Amino acid sequence: MTQPFIVAFDPVAFHLGPLQIHWYGLMYLCGFLGAWLVAEYRRRLGRLPVSHDALGDLAFYVMMGVIVGGRVWYMLFYADIHWIWTDPLALLRVWDGGMSFHGGLLGVLTAGWWWSRRHGMHFFDTVDFVAPLVPIGLGLGRLGNFINGELWGKPSDVPWAMIFPNAPDRLPRHPSQLYEMLLEGVVMFTVLFLVSIKPRPRYLVSGLFALMYGCFRFAVEFVRVPDPQLGYLAWGWLTMGQIQSLPLVVIGVVLLILSRKAPTLRPDPAALPAKD
Repeated sequence: MTQPFIVAFDPVAFHLGPLQIHWYGLMYLCGFLGAWLVAEYRRRLGRLPVSHDALGDLAFYVMMGVIVGGRVWYMLFYADIHWIWTDPLALLRVWDGGMSFHGGLLGVLTAGWWWSRRHGMHFFDTVDFVAPLVPIGLGLGRLGNFINGELWGKPSDVPWAMIFPNAPDRLPRHPSQLYEMLLEGVVMFTVLFLVSIKPRPRYLVSGLFALMYGCFRFAVEFVRVPDPQLGYLAWGWLTMGQIQSLPLVVIGVVLLILSRKAPTLRPDPAALPAKD
């Protein structure tokens, strides 16, 4: 019988003198870089009729929204709240892990609203543009969780079950981080990118994003061990992740309904600023 794979990676990718560069941080960096490259490619196709500099502003705001929103939300809803008065600097130690997608999403939406207001864009035109970019960072973030050996799944006897030394036992477990990388990263990016390259009504891409993420996250939580400080919140199976994902399912359905009567947006490279 084949022995299960043991997930025992060094979380530090390399050193720059005394500075440790963690895989988790590199995944976020690669996610931002990948999203920027795809965003610039789509901008040049006329998916967002703004200048290169304006897109740079949007990328910066979104990046700050992801980091600030994701970290603050995690520390408020998933960490032991005592950090506020015992170790307030823990909020800044992003490299230790601990980012919440739902908080990051709120940060991105806030950044998108601010940028849209400044540039006279319809908010959901901006959100529809950004939505296909998010799964790049999502997928790489889950890969970072896998390398860190955190957020592991429940014990299982499936052939691909793996052993996580950081878990409280040596039982083979579902590699739930890889499930999420595949669903939230690869599948969502592929679907959203293919939908967004064709003329499509406003709200459609955003609605698909919310619906898919909400469903995927809710499903994977059944094979993922809940955060130990929270455990199951009800009925012996409901987790915080599921509670926070349900509103996304509802929002996704509402946006898809709205898209049926919304104007169809067509890419127009000629609408780009002349200097581009």
